[in-house]
Amino acid sequence: MLEEFPQELIKKIRQENPHFDKIIERHEELKRIVHEVEEGREHMEDLELEKLKLEKLKLKDEAYQIVLKYKKEHGL
Repeated sequence: MLEEFPQELIKKIRQENPHFDKIIERHEELKRIVHEVEEGREHMEDLELEKLKLEKLKLKDEAYQIVLKYKKEHGL
């Protein structure tokens, strides 16, 4: 997630911002679940899967905004 940013920056923000760290962790968890369902290794109703995908997207958007704000505040 957030591949367009240097991983060192993401790591630094995760260390400094517990909320950001939780967002990344939850996004990774959802990514794994969605992948398992789409590969057929797990079963889930379509509506539930769509809700997880929407939550995953919202988390990515929130994380992206946090990174942009951090970069602006730190002159990066």
